[in-house]
Amino acid sequence: MSEPARFDRGHTDDLMTFLAAGPSPYHAVANAAQRLEKAGFRQVAETDAWDGTSGGKYVLRGGAIVAWYVPEGAAPHTPYRIVGAHTDSPNLRVKPLPDAGAHGWRQVAVEIYGGPLLNSWLDRDLGLAGRLTLRDGSTRLVNVDRPLLRVPQLAIHLDRSVTAEGLKLDKQRHLQPVWGLGDDVRDGDLIAFLEEEAGLPSGEVTGWDLMVHSVEPPAHLGRDRELVAGPRMDNLLSVHAGVAALAAVAGRDDLPYIPVLAAFDHEENGSQSDTGADGPLLGDVLTRSVFARGGTYEDRARSFAGTVCLSSDTGHAVHPNYAERHDPTHHPRVNGGPILKVNVNNRYATDGSGRAIWAAACEKAGVPFQSFVSNNSMPCGTTIGPITAARHGIRTVDIGVAILSMHSARELCGVDDPHLLANALVAFLEG
Repeated sequence: MSEPARFDRGHTDDLMTFLAAGPSPYHAVANAAQRLEKAGFRQVAETDAWDGTSGGKYVLRGGAIVAWYVPEGAAPHTPYRIVGAHTDSPNLRVKPLPDAGAHGWRQVAVEIYGGPLLNSWLDRDLGLAGRLTLRDGSTRLVNVDRPLLRVPQLAIHLDRSVTAEGLKLDKQRHLQPVWGLGDDVRDGDLIAFLEEEAGLPSGEVTGWDLMVHSVEPPAHLGRDRELVAGPRMDNLLSVHAGVAALAAVAGRDDLPYIPVLAAFDHEENGSQSDTGADGPLLGDVLTRSVFARGGTYEDRARSFAGTVCLSSDTGHAVHPNYAERHDPTHHPRVNGGPILKVNVNNRYATDGSGRAIWAAACEKAGVPFQSFVSNNSMPCGTTIGPITAARHGIRTVDIGVAILSMHSARELCGVDDPHLLANALVAFLEG
């Protein structure tokens, strides 16, 4: 029996590559699929009949991916071990009528997606990426990964109140990026530009899902390079760790569980979509896998009853300038290991039995972990964890990596925490 590779700081270097290659959920899942293909996984279509063969398989749907490895001889009622994550991040997304402008400036009309830190998008060199839908219904990824757009901040000379009152941004008026000069705003200019970028004939694109991204690459930071700064850590950091962990355990036929990665879209705006955690995708895939192996509804019920999901998402490290905003006895530190997220009002799905499962995985992996709860005076965020637990009746535990600047265009984590998380996920998937 071969032991899967354990991850070190090389994993974090690879994470930086993964972040840069995933400017949209569609790019992120395409990258994840390529990595799984190299590990022996094969894509299965939802429209095809599935067979009960062993091995690694995955389903792609929009900005979501569900991948699983069936060990040789797995029974229909074999439980699953699931790593759950999400592929989307708060950002600025292109509107249906994107061509705008005034006073000699050409602009792109954008809508606010999720809950971004708006000021973090000001005065950055921005690219444009996403999915183009063609006349025949097929899709094409596009990524203009060079300085194309910019949201210019108003000079302090024209708003002296910003010093005393702070920056106040109107989401409609102040976040529209510029991308050129001209008084003649022409409908179709942006899409025509993207058709050319993607090598498509003029008029071929009839639909689009586009978003802006910072083109500044991820980078090590700090005197001793013990920090990493980069975009979309919330939550491609967890997607990357989940892909690496699943690939590491694939090929082992002694596993007592069927390991699964479920990376959903639309977590940042409520998960209610056909590719979100509140949709049927995960349940459908798991159920079809049971039935493809000759199982019955009884086998499905037995399988789900023994299944555990780790909902992996970033959390808050204690902020040195705002320590009073954190719970006074729970101060997660970067490079202190992944965090267990607890909220008794079920904003996180963790309970005592779930904590024991997580603690056992970390002990097996030799990984330290920390606990996170919100300050009682502050509202608590949430994740796909409670949604997964409630929708599928699956025991779920919320965990993740502690970062700073969550929902910024550029976030900050410790260099060791990503590979510590990945090692803990391997131990969890191994059972």
